[in-house]
Amino acid sequence: MRDIARANRRYGTTACLPTLITDSRPQTQAAVAAARKAAGSDGVLGLHLEGPFISPARPGIHRADHIAAPHLSDLDWLADLAGAGRSLVTLAPERLPDGFLRRLAATGIRVSVGHSEATAEVVMRARGDGLAGITHLFNAMPPFAGRAPGIVGAAFAERGLTAGIIVDGIHVDPIAIRAAFAAKGADGMALVTDAMPSVGATLNQFQLMGRTISLSAGRLTAEDGTLAGAHLDMASAVRNAVRLAKLPLDDALRAASLTPARFLGLERERGALVRDARADMVALTPDFDVIGTWVGGEEKDDR
Repeated sequence: MRDIARANRRYGTTACLPTLITDSRPQTQAAVAAARKAAGSDGVLGLHLEGPFISPARPGIHRADHIAAPHLSDLDWLADLAGAGRSLVTLAPERLPDGFLRRLAATGIRVSVGHSEATAEVVMRARGDGLAGITHLFNAMPPFAGRAPGIVGAAFAERGLTAGIIVDGIHVDPIAIRAAFAAKGADGMALVTDAMPSVGATLNQFQLMGRTISLSAGRLTAEDGTLAGAHLDMASAVRNAVRLAKLPLDDALRAASLTPARFLGLERERGALVRDARADMVALTPDFDVIGTWVGGEEKDDR
């Protein structure tokens, strides 16, 4: 987890949530235990568990044999994640037993909807139980429609939900990105990288959950063509938001800094240059190349 944070720092990420996708229960619990040790050091804020409580109808690159139906007893081991800094769980709310989301959110863990078939009504009810965000807006969810607004429509309608979006020019069309920002504003949109091991490396293939993932023309796919994360760093996400989606620079920068910090409840110390904040800063050229990164006011050279 610390290696992930350090590797991405050279691209403008001063802190992050390393992500574990749907995996076996022992592996997931091992990741939670590791997050409890790593959180708060070397740029690791906590852990993002993307799964295993997602919809089998929207698996994406996740292994179907590890997707699980949640039970109230799962709250016992998930509660350990509350001690792992500012952590996040992505799940499908339509699969949850009554009271599950409310009790999970009450621990302080952020909960987002993703890899889900939820209707807009289900999402709005989940919002009342503590749902905080949308994972990878437009991806692994039903498309927006006038009579079936779904997760996307609920995200547009509910200002309190923060929507993460992958701006790599592959996962979401630039017009859809602009539509999302027009609906929610930069205070409701967070740029996320969904970065995979190819970022910052020379390799064009790697293994993920027993599957070979290949990089070609900036696109990461499994053998069957399924998208497998993104070959994207944060500085490039900001660049793409401005150049591909034609967003104002201020909006792109806010979506990469203050909005995700606020989502995690860290806006008093991260995401803005204000009194008593940490002085985490990134210097960019006019072409959005990173030329300097400071963490806690100390310049870092991870190149």
